[in-house]
Amino acid sequence: MLKIDRRLVAHFDWPLLLALVLLLGAGLVTVLSATHTNEHLISSLFLRQLIWACVAVVAMGIVLLFDYNMLKRWGWLCYVVSLVLLLAVPFWGLKVAGARRWLSLFGVSFQPSELAKLAAIVMLASFLHHRVSERLLDWKTAMFALLLAVIPALLILKQPDLGTAVVVLSVALAMVFAAGLSVWWVVGAVLAAFPLLPYVWHQLKPYQQRRLLMFLDPEQDPLGHGYHVIQAKIAIGSGMWTGKGLFHGTQYRLNFLPEQHTDFIFAVFAEEWGFVGACVLLALYLFLLYRCWIAITRARDAFGLLLGFGITSMIFMQVLINMLMAAGALPVVGVTLPFLSYGGSSLLVCTIGVGLLLNISMRRFMF
Repeated sequence: MLKIDRRLVAHFDWPLLLALVLLLGAGLVTVLSATHTNEHLISSLFLRQLIWACVAVVAMGIVLLFDYNMLKRWGWLCYVVSLVLLLAVPFWGLKVAGARRWLSLFGVSFQPSELAKLAAIVMLASFLHHRVSERLLDWKTAMFALLLAVIPALLILKQPDLGTAVVVLSVALAMVFAAGLSVWWVVGAVLAAFPLLPYVWHQLKPYQQRRLLMFLDPEQDPLGHGYHVIQAKIAIGSGMWTGKGLFHGTQYRLNFLPEQHTDFIFAVFAEEWGFVGACVLLALYLFLLYRCWIAITRARDAFGLLLGFGITSMIFMQVLINMLMAAGALPVVGVTLPFLSYGGSSLLVCTIGVGLLLNISMRRFMF
């Protein structure tokens, strides 16, 4: 019979779990609304998302059962497996809308790039945790850590998936900074990356290049590459203060809004619930990130601190990029909104990430 230490329950972060449950519920309702039709309220896409949500919750429960420090030994294995999956995408990946980003295993499609984000975080935490001390992190260690992130980022960029590659590199930079790298080395690394921009630019697909160019003035091509941003801004604005109500958004129901259940699901939410609802959603994300930060501060070891910081940075970056992208303040790069956007791989990885933060928080008494 499985014995549960009472101290684990006593140190469990119930507010963090509540924030996660509320966001999962909001995501399911929004996907239901974004994918329903006049003939069928419950779509196949919603049913798939519901199944993935159940799988994600079960996976989070499994993550809570073992000590997160076991991941120290699994870091390299997780990292190598993620690279193998990324290398398999160009050969056996499913091609959707001109991009190969998915693999199919036993009839289940998933994105290796999403799994690579979490694997990179575990790998970096495993590599950096015993190098963290009161003195600053040396630049050679930091550069090697960043190289570990650059490799999967380049493989993801070739799919092409610019948004996920940006998230991986941003999280890696945040983790080496948290590990003790001087802020001036971080600034230097960013400046040193500028000469690589022409190479990165030529690695992008033509449609991605046009999206970036249309960012500053989408009205130059309102029916082409500026269409996504324009329609998203119209949807957000049409919600006004209190929104049009659940299932009553016109921009997505009339198919004006592209990618309504994935990249631009925030626009769907804002149109239905208005400015007030969008503020409530933003407050819920801020509360989730606040509880994530509390979990980080409770970590009693460097590995737990770095692991939690990496996961929190990942969620923060995705929320920031997705919302600004929908509002037209950032180029369209294809980043999902955690817990809301349709997509099983993203939902699974983000939920497991929160599970690891709960794990870190509830085992703080063991040190």
